[in-house]
Amino acid sequence: MASLLQFLLLILYLTHKSQALSFHLPNALVLPITKDVTTLQYVTRIHHGTPLVPINLVVDLGGPFIWTDCSSTHVSSSSRLIPNRSIKCSRAKAHDFEIKSSLSSSQTCELFPENRVTRMSTRGDLVEDIVAVQSKAAGSISTVNDFLFSCGPTFLLHGLVGGTKGMLGLGRTRISLPSQISTALNTAQKFTVCLSSSDGIIAFGEGPNDSIFGTEISRSLMYTPLVTNPGASKLSTIVAYTTMESTIYGTFIRAYVKAASSMNMTRVASVAPFGLCFNSKGIDSTHEGPKVPIIELVLQSETVMWRIFGRNSMVQVSKEVMCLGFLDGGLNPKASIVLGGYQLEDMLLQFEMGTSMLGFSQLLLKRQTTCSNFKFNSWAGE
Repeated sequence: MASLLQFLLLILYLTHKSQALSFHLPNALVLPITKDVTTLQYVTRIHHGTPLVPINLVVDLGGPFIWTDCSSTHVSSSSRLIPNRSIKCSRAKAHDFEIKSSLSSSQTCELFPENRVTRMSTRGDLVEDIVAVQSKAAGSISTVNDFLFSCGPTFLLHGLVGGTKGMLGLGRTRISLPSQISTALNTAQKFTVCLSSSDGIIAFGEGPNDSIFGTEISRSLMYTPLVTNPGASKLSTIVAYTTMESTIYGTFIRAYVKAASSMNMTRVASVAPFGLCFNSKGIDSTHEGPKVPIIELVLQSETVMWRIFGRNSMVQVSKEVMCLGFLDGGLNPKASIVLGGYQLEDMLLQFEMGTSMLGFSQLLLKRQTTCSNFKFNSWAGE
């Protein structure tokens, strides 16, 4: 889903300053996100069924829809199977990755839910049920009565965070969570993601100031077109650290080593899975993380740059060693560059589905705040 228009250039250079900011969510619908420290996956919670019960799902920024292990969840009195060749079935199969399922002779509509962590996929029934999302404004909830999602077998959960029951897809399809919320609740065709190393949020809709995080951040967002070309660079919440095609990675590492040497950083033995590590001694700390070379991703023009500071580039693997959080993705990856979850943390990412644009902030630490600063009330009744 989240493909950047171009990856033209990598430039390395030095730092900057900051000012304070606070968040507010006037009318947004929100989901909490928690990062699992073992798998490095991001987990959220929705409520569904009759009666409404919580279910934990792994967040998949590019996933086409929600799928769950229906056999291990409660029996909902409002759950219904969708017939094959129905309008709702056709709506769910409106994208290339689902075309093969249209050949099924089953009486029920079948999709192909995929665990995009292990890359396993299998057939699964399309069902509809009630899904509820909390509203920040009054601590109330908003419900979608005929929400479409896929069931998946229990074995598909292998490799996901323990206790989760499937994956929550935020991709650009007609039955992804953002699309169905926008259609059912008549909200703006956009959603915002704010990840952190602990707690973050996904927010749908927007407040009166054109940004659920306030006008100060809203006006500072830079925008780049989103494309669906599978070979382009993309964003991912299921890849922990950025991966690059081998030749790009080699060029990038050589440039980074040169810049690091000019800052008197001392290279040490690599620590798996990372290919470039440094002695932490002598590397100063700043508001933006370790004082290391800044990485600039130049997008559609030299005025649109995605800056990666030390907070998102360096991973502390021990008291004495920190490593560059970029990995060799091999010679023939599906995407030349995949920006992983670590590189997306403490940045505001606004996906505008209607205009196919991605808005992104600079590192929020520069404004003396983080994505984990956002707090909202617990679910009503819990």
